[in-house]
Amino acid sequence: MNYILKILLSAIAVFVLSNIVPGISIENYTTAILVAIVLGLLNTLIRPLLIFFTIPLTIITLGLFLLVINAAMVLLSDYFINGFNVSGLFPAILFSILLSLTQSIFYKLLDNTKKTH
Repeated sequence: MNYILKILLSAIAVFVLSNIVPGISIENYTTAILVAIVLGLLNTLIRPLLIFFTIPLTIITLGLFLLVINAAMVLLSDYFINGFNVSGLFPAILFSILLSLTQSIFYKLLDNTKKTH
């Protein structure tokens, strides 16, 4: 149940951010749910491998290369999902930063409501 709620919160964040960030467009809320699922899968399966293989580059850039890896996950989602369009690397970086911040806030609020009940 908690996992489904996190996907729905992520989908809301994806939908809202697609209206805020220039260069990101999404067709409908169903596509936003699909984007949230695909991003979750890519971040679980592929992102750790990319981080492992780019450790030297990440160290040289003092961790800033992780922003590029996050943007690559967004661009991969764009490749796999029709109806989700990202116009380039910089919108993908901005989208990934804002999505991470929004998800952190949502998940913290979700965690706080679970502790009070």
